[in-house]
Amino acid sequence: MEFAFDIQNLFPQTIISVQAHNLQVVAPQQFHRGIQSQQRAMPPSCRLSQILDLMGERSAVAQKLDHPVTSAKKLMDTDHVVYLKADTDGESGRWVVSGLLKVGTKDLYLFDKEGCCRRADRTPAILDFYVTESRQRRGVGKQLFQRMLDDQGWTACKCSVDRPSDNMLAFLSKHYGLVRTIPQGNHFVIYEGFFDDDKAAKDAKDAKDAKDAKDPSACLSRGH
Repeated sequence: MEFAFDIQNLFPQTIISVQAHNLQVVAPQQFHRGIQSQQRAMPPSCRLSQILDLMGERSAVAQKLDHPVTSAKKLMDTDHVVYLKADTDGESGRWVVSGLLKVGTKDLYLFDKEGCCRRADRTPAILDFYVTESRQRRGVGKQLFQRMLDDQGWTACKCSVDRPSDNMLAFLSKHYGLVRTIPQGNHFVIYEGFFDDDKAAKDAKDAKDAKDAKDPSACLSRGH
């Protein structure tokens, strides 16, 4: 997606992360003036805001949503992070924005495979994901998603996904082998493996408690 201003100076690398402190909300009348001199005078924070707003709108249209999930205003006062991917257009040579990925953490109540409802605080959440139509099936989505996982220290199977589209489900299946979901009562999707570390920790604790119960001296030796 092209913009009236040169975006190259906003991208010291092809993928950048944007948070609330990087932004300045742009007034709608300023946003749509289209006068190049005024666009060039915009500070970087306003330019990033404009990119988020327009990419958020494009994402909403592609996913057939009533309202955008991503905008500069929606990012304010949150800990959410938006990853943006840019590259050069083959015909014009101009830098264009080719992808957006918005993530954050959510406090959720989720069902495990046994149907037990469990509270999951600060759950990694995929909130919006969009690759422009002209850049799809070129590895842009995988680059964005993997960069996010590396930055956040997350693994794909530990992420919840907010209202995933069919394309999103197909992406996670193809690139990360995520196929089996755990049914939820909300609009988030999680996959088998989401609770595995919790179960392993619980099993280890249960085994330890059982051992201590059989050998009280073990507890005394630790000062209990």
